[in-house]
Amino acid sequence: MSEPKAHILYVEDDESLSFVTRDNLELNRYNVTYFDDGRKALDAIKSGAKFDLCILDVMLPEVDGFDLAKAIRERDEQVPIIFLSAKSMKQDRIHGLSLGADDYMTKPFSIEELLLKIDIFLRRSQVVPPKSKELVPVMIGHYHFDYKNLSLSTEGYSETLTQKEADLLKLLFEHRNQVIKRSFILETIWGKDDYFLGRSLDVFISRLRKYLGMDERIKVENIHGVGFKFRVDD
Repeated sequence: MSEPKAHILYVEDDESLSFVTRDNLELNRYNVTYFDDGRKALDAIKSGAKFDLCILDVMLPEVDGFDLAKAIRERDEQVPIIFLSAKSMKQDRIHGLSLGADDYMTKPFSIEELLLKIDIFLRRSQVVPPKSKELVPVMIGHYHFDYKNLSLSTEGYSETLTQKEADLLKLLFEHRNQVIKRSFILETIWGKDDYFLGRSLDVFISRLRKYLGMDERIKVENIHGVGFKFRVDD
């Protein structure tokens, strides 16, 4: 018998839906660890359990999917996260993606589409892990940016970045004083260009502007209808 392809964390409190979804995942040779509430999943994460991909319902007992995703991201910036939720409001999708999720699928969803996305995200995460693209520490204005250690600091101030924040700052810095298209940023960092990921990008841009706000020479300019220009004036 073939070995399981990957280890998936699946958290869902709907018994019927979870049974069907788990059955399909296991038929496709995935090793599934299942929990019916967020607290049990959080305990597993805190105990050091490692997964290749996480599938999370949003409305969970004890600890909801958003808080669970935050806890996962604190420990692993690379593992793909897919939200499955009955909450279809635009702000919920944007919030989920801004937490670092790779996708947000609304219920009812297609099992075939879910399996396809799992395959895509697993292959993407195994080809070029973002942390392998090392960048020696550089100065951005007054700031010291250490991509490898996710650190941004200046005198009297230090920020530990998330991996996507560091990836975005690295990309902007590498293309400083140039116009960068939104589609290029989204496809490079998130793997695809769509509306909800675009709104997530706006959230990340706002965070970087806040982090870099102590140096007036650094600007992240909106280029209407095109993208952004990362300026570092002398």
